[in-house]
Amino acid sequence: MKEDVFAYIDDHKAQMMDLWQDLVNQDSPASYREGVDLVAKRVFKELEEAGASTRWDEEGKALIAEIPGDSRAPVLLLGHMDTVFPVGEAARRPFTVEGSRVTGPGALDMKGGVAVMLSALKALHSAGFSGRPLKVILVSDEEIAHNGSKATVMLQREARGCAACFNCETGYEDNSLVIGRKGGVVFKAAVHGIAAHAGNNPRQGRSAIWEMAKKIDDIQNMTDWDKGITFNVGTIKGGTVSNAIPDYCEVEGDIRFQDPDISPFVKEELFKVLNHTYMEGMKTELLLYHEGMLPMKMTEENRKLFEFVKKTGEENGIPVSEGKLVGGGSDSGYVVYAGVPTVCAMGVKGRFNHTRDEYALKDSLFERAKLLGAVILKMNEV
Repeated sequence: MKEDVFAYIDDHKAQMMDLWQDLVNQDSPASYREGVDLVAKRVFKELEEAGASTRWDEEGKALIAEIPGDSRAPVLLLGHMDTVFPVGEAARRPFTVEGSRVTGPGALDMKGGVAVMLSALKALHSAGFSGRPLKVILVSDEEIAHNGSKATVMLQREARGCAACFNCETGYEDNSLVIGRKGGVVFKAAVHGIAAHAGNNPRQGRSAIWEMAKKIDDIQNMTDWDKGITFNVGTIKGGTVSNAIPDYCEVEGDIRFQDPDISPFVKEELFKVLNHTYMEGMKTELLLYHEGMLPMKMTEENRKLFEFVKKTGEENGIPVSEGKLVGGGSDSGYVVYAGVPTVCAMGVKGRFNHTRDEYALKDSLFERAKLLGAVILKMNEV
């Protein structure tokens, strides 16, 4: 059957590229419901052709599909249909193939990964795959950390009890896969001071920028490299003119950590810094504290599943180098938290996610579709 799966992929490269192109050329930021719906409509069609029954989960804003099988636990395939790019980006930078590279908004993250997943499933269906059931979850708001939906609850509910999960997120050119990811928090804080003329009555003022500068130093110094915790203040704004004591300063920051159980500690430490006052009369308020992606914990089960994937790749001449920890988040964290072994970054390989320099390697579409197909076939044997 594996030979039939690989032959299908070899014989349908043009169709796979067309699918990739259609997905990339449809704008689908999470806020653009019409665009996301059009992507979902195309994905529905492909999944039905792969023998799946599909449904839309409105609470989680996600497409869920199931391919029935025997009584064993299903294999879960995971991904997202949204991108970080605004409406109009596909018209400005459409899907383009130049030599070995494919460019266009979301070509790498992760329209290419969706094409990998759908192509592998269609190849398996064409080859007559049966046995272990398969489940697909494709969310529509991953890039905004599911702010506004109940996808995080849905993901854990739907994943629970699955035998394994393969997330077709962005792949890496060094042939590595991901078995651990940091989680993140986005925060925004403001200091309110007392305005005054810098020349006439500076002693009556209280500089919000000065107070915030001290807090920024404290926040940055909470970084603990050994524990994998990083704090970063990324933006700052405040003041009006150079000869006035500023009465307002605002910052935005990012916190990353590896262990989901450490989240309460991180929040507590940030609050301690913000609540400490250096100058009398100052007031600090937390404007936003949004817990983004849950960390993908590096479990022993993840390591074993990676070794399973690596061995499968070796048996089929498909390079897989290492299983690693990365700083960027994904929905794999929620699946691992639900107790499901997971390997992430099974999608097309490339670089520069979330930027206009983003590109994917064309041939990795076919390579990764074969790897995913081979892994599912081998999972069916155990």
